[in-house]
Amino acid sequence: MAASKDPGTLGIYGFRNRSDHSYERMTISTSLDVREPRIWDIIGEQGMESIVIGVPGTFPVTGNHRGAMVACFLTPDPNDPKSPWTHPAGLRNEIRELVGEYMVDVKGFRTDDKKWLLEQIYTMTDRRFRLARHLLNSKPWNLFWMVEMGTDRIHHGFWSFMDKQHRGYSPGNEFESAIFDYYRYVDSQIGRLIECLDPCETAIWVVSDHGAKGMAGGVLLNQWLVNEGYLCFKQPITRRQKFEVANVDWSRTQAWGEGGYYGRLFVNLAGREPSGTVQPAGYERLRDELASRIEAMRDHHGEPMGNGCYKPEAIYDQVQGVAPDLIVIFGDLRWRSVGWVGSDSIYTFENDTGPDDANHAQDGLYVYAHPSLPVGGRVDGPTLYDVAPTILSQLNLAVPSDMRGRALMGRVAARS
Repeated sequence: MAASKDPGTLGIYGFRNRSDHSYERMTISTSLDVREPRIWDIIGEQGMESIVIGVPGTFPVTGNHRGAMVACFLTPDPNDPKSPWTHPAGLRNEIRELVGEYMVDVKGFRTDDKKWLLEQIYTMTDRRFRLARHLLNSKPWNLFWMVEMGTDRIHHGFWSFMDKQHRGYSPGNEFESAIFDYYRYVDSQIGRLIECLDPCETAIWVVSDHGAKGMAGGVLLNQWLVNEGYLCFKQPITRRQKFEVANVDWSRTQAWGEGGYYGRLFVNLAGREPSGTVQPAGYERLRDELASRIEAMRDHHGEPMGNGCYKPEAIYDQVQGVAPDLIVIFGDLRWRSVGWVGSDSIYTFENDTGPDDANHAQDGLYVYAHPSLPVGGRVDGPTLYDVAPTILSQLNLAVPSDMRGRALMGRVAARS
C-alpha cells in the first residue's frame, strides 16, 4: 500500500522469506528488505514531513526519515535502549513519559485466556491513539499514517465468539459482543483523532490492508506432499511435529511447503537448490501437476475446497528475491496452510502457533473523505495500490510511473 508495488516487485512474500536457494535460510522480513521507496520517502525528498506509527515493515527505523516514526509490531523489544524503533531516537523517551510502556503488539495474542487478551488489546489501542493525538498536535506533518493492530488481534482471538457459523460458536457466550464493542471503541478513538484535524484541509482515510473471515481449519501442506510422494524424510515421521528441513531426504524430494495464512510451495529444482532433483525440463510440468492436484482437493467432509494455485510470474509485475514456485490459497482463505507433519490426516482444527479463530481475507475496506470529492461520487474497482498515488495527487506531487495503482480521483464517476 505505501509503495504501490506488488509482492513480486518488493521481493517480499510473507513475514518469513527464503534468503537464498538454500534449504535452511528463512528470515523475518524487516524494513531493510524494502528497497522500493514508500510514500513518506517520496514526499520527504520534496521537503515534506510525515508522522508514521506502527506501519508494518518499518522496523528497524532508519535515520533518514523526515519527520517522526514509531516502528511496527515486529519490533523485538521496545524496552531495549539500543533498539532502533523510533525516529528521532529520543522520541522513545517522550513516548514513555506520555503512555508508560508502549505496546507495539499484544505479545502472545494466540491464547485461551480471553479476558487477559481483551484487556491487553484495549490497553494497546488506548496508548496508540494517545500517542497519535500527541504527535498530531505537537509535530509538523504533511502526511500522518498510523496502523492500529487491535482490529487484527481481536479478529484472531474472538471471531468464533461472534460468528454463528463458526464451528466454535456457543450461543450466549460472554464474549459474543467483544468484536462489536471494540469496533465502537475504535470508532470513538478515530472521532477524537479527527477532532485534531481541519477537515477542510485534510484528506481522511480509513483503510484495511486485508479483510478477515472465519477460519474453518488448517491444511497440512507438507503432510499432503508426503502422502502424495513429493516429499520424503530420512526417517519415517511417526508423531505430529514441526517440519524441519534437516529431516528431509532431499535426494528423493521434489517439493516442500511453508505454512501461513496462505501456502508457499517450493520446487527442489536441479541447478538452483543444492540437492535439486527436478530437472528444468520437467519444472513446468511439475508445477502444473501440483496445482491441478491441490485445486482438486476436498475437505474433511468430502466437499470441494475451492483451492487456488498461482504462479508468481503470472500475477506480479516482476519476481524479485526468492519467490515461491506456487502460491496456494486454501478454500478461498477459509483454511490456512499449516506446517506440521506426522499426522494421519491432512486436516487440523488446531493452529500450529496457538488458538486462532480467523484468517485473513483478500477484500478489505476503505473510507476516503475530502471536500474535493463530488457529492455522490463513486469510485470503481479501487485497490490498496491506489492509496499512495491518490495521496501524492492530493499533495500536488507527481505519481511515479512505476507505481501499480492510480489516483482515485481519476476514476470518480459522474454524479448519480
